[in-house]
Amino acid sequence: MVAKNPTKSHTGLDRLFRYAELLNYGDVHFKFDPATGLRAIIAIHHLKRGPAIGGCRLVTYANADDALEDALRLGYMMSYKAAINHLSHGGAKSVILKPKKIKDREALFSSFGRFVNELGGRYITAVDSGTHPADMDIIARYTSFVTCTTLSGNSGDPSPETAFGVRRGIEAAVKFKLGRDSLEGVHVAIQGAGSVGYHLAKELKQLGARITQCDINSAHLERCVNDFQVDVCASDAIYDVAADVFAPCALGAILNLETIRRLQVSIVAGSANNQLAHHQYGAALFERDILYVPDFVINAGGLIHVAVIYDHADQKKAHEQISDIYDTAMAIFEKSKQENRATNEVADQMAEERLS
Repeated sequence: MVAKNPTKSHTGLDRLFRYAELLNYGDVHFKFDPATGLRAIIAIHHLKRGPAIGGCRLVTYANADDALEDALRLGYMMSYKAAINHLSHGGAKSVILKPKKIKDREALFSSFGRFVNELGGRYITAVDSGTHPADMDIIARYTSFVTCTTLSGNSGDPSPETAFGVRRGIEAAVKFKLGRDSLEGVHVAIQGAGSVGYHLAKELKQLGARITQCDINSAHLERCVNDFQVDVCASDAIYDVAADVFAPCALGAILNLETIRRLQVSIVAGSANNQLAHHQYGAALFERDILYVPDFVINAGGLIHVAVIYDHADQKKAHEQISDIYDTAMAIFEKSKQENRATNEVADQMAEERLS
């Protein structure tokens, strides 16, 4: 799924209000705490299916407008991710504008915890870019509406569960597209060797897949070479690798007309958010007969894990529901084939029907 872009003919707050309207937003909350330097935004997209859930980002933004746009875009995506995977939650995202220097991280997240609690359960927060389970532990002192703490399972890190979900999506795509019941000998080109990329390489290696991997961080890549004996290539060359599967597990917006023309694979299936630079590029993949597993379907393992653990404290149930990504992907592939439509269009429609 690719979130729609705000109208470029407007600027500033007016443009962002129009963006929120375009995405059919619920409500957006702001918090400024001069005592701790907290500047935070919580964007709640949808509540009809249940309390909204989504991670808290602590990253540097050029300005507050960019931070708000990021929160709106990601919260919208979380609603789709929750709906397509049958979670009893709406979508949301929070961002903390990272100061040049964090004087007191504990005070910062204590303030954010109080902010979350003020919303009375409308929003459940979790780990995201720039935040860690230890930060969630601080938040948990001030509110119960938090997950990914060190007490919530797997050290609060959802990366292994995300990778497991991606593996299940790849298995479904390999079965549907290649007619193969296992990943033994399947060649997967993984873009990214960070948290999810590392755990995905581990999952695939255990199942006998052949892996080619790249990352701009040489230390991350070296770890995968040492642990899983992956082949490596230059970061830009990953699009030219002749393989069965291309798995984008790093930056978003990497699939455009140029990179799609270069692909020498039958399947695109990875964890990165917003892989398509534009929604229409799903059709470009479809026209090239490349099976695309929509990102918000395949990368939902982390969200499913934290939601099920929060709701039921049941690791087994969470694992089983992540495994069901296989069936969800298969249903999308079948509908795409029957209707002769791109898989991202089919997945969007399915999610929107569940949201409405």
